[in-house]
Amino acid sequence: MQEMYFKDEKEVRKYKVKRVIRYVLIYLFLVLVALFTLIPFYWMLATALKGDEELVKIPATLYPKEFTWKNFQQLFNSHNIILFRYMFNTLIVGIFTTVISVVITILAAFAFARLSFKGRELIFTILLSTMMIPGEMMIITNFTTVSKLGWMDSYTALIIPFTASVFYTFFLRQNFKQIPDELYYAAKVDGNSDFKYLFKVMIPIAKPSIITITILSMIGSWNAYIWPRTVSSGRNMKLVTDGIMSLFSSDTGGETSNQIMAAATMVSLPLLIAFIIFKKYIMRGVSRAGIKG
Repeated sequence: MQEMYFKDEKEVRKYKVKRVIRYVLIYLFLVLVALFTLIPFYWMLATALKGDEELVKIPATLYPKEFTWKNFQQLFNSHNIILFRYMFNTLIVGIFTTVISVVITILAAFAFARLSFKGRELIFTILLSTMMIPGEMMIITNFTTVSKLGWMDSYTALIIPFTASVFYTFFLRQNFKQIPDELYYAAKVDGNSDFKYLFKVMIPIAKPSIITITILSMIGSWNAYIWPRTVSSGRNMKLVTDGIMSLFSSDTGGETSNQIMAAATMVSLPLLIAFIIFKKYIMRGVSRAGIKG
């Protein structure tokens, strides 16, 4: 009896040691990933707050010895009009792209999740297969189409190609499929149309996922770089990411890396604030999406 007690006690200790080691390794991995993610942001902010003399010191300082806001002041004094133009363009493109994308995503997800029509699964499978193709490979065909339609250097070229997303459709479809079929049949018995059922039942239930799609779509529009740089050669139609790159290119001259980092900080700040505010909605939407179906 005593031998069994000691054996059980050893197994309990062994289990506790293994659990502690496992948690230590997991948190160590998470800390390393967090450092790799946060260090570029920290370096961007630290460089933006350094003066010109400290910027050229060797070895480089890990943090500003003297904090200065001169880089931000010079940024707005010399480029304030064009920067506000870039931000205005980005807001216009982001708002219209997000609104149209959310409407199309809701209707497509509802059709693939609830309506029965011939070839539904085949069409959805084909759409999912396009997610395996890198978006950069579609730039040439999209550029050819946009140029032939005469949309170059316009809001239309910046908005239309991104108003439909297979990933968002799949994401919302999985959420819609979690809604019990009995609610749909009950609504049909009561004489409700499909659109009324969609707006009265499915959208309120899937609200966290729809909010998540809205936030991610807006962030994607704000971060867009390759496509805006391809279709907007004129200075007045550039978005904020591409605009800052063009604004501080070598042929303009006069700007240093601390001013460039100050501009990058101003661009990143709205995204960080938006993520902090809407973090709970993003996490709730992702957790509710599931993988049913």
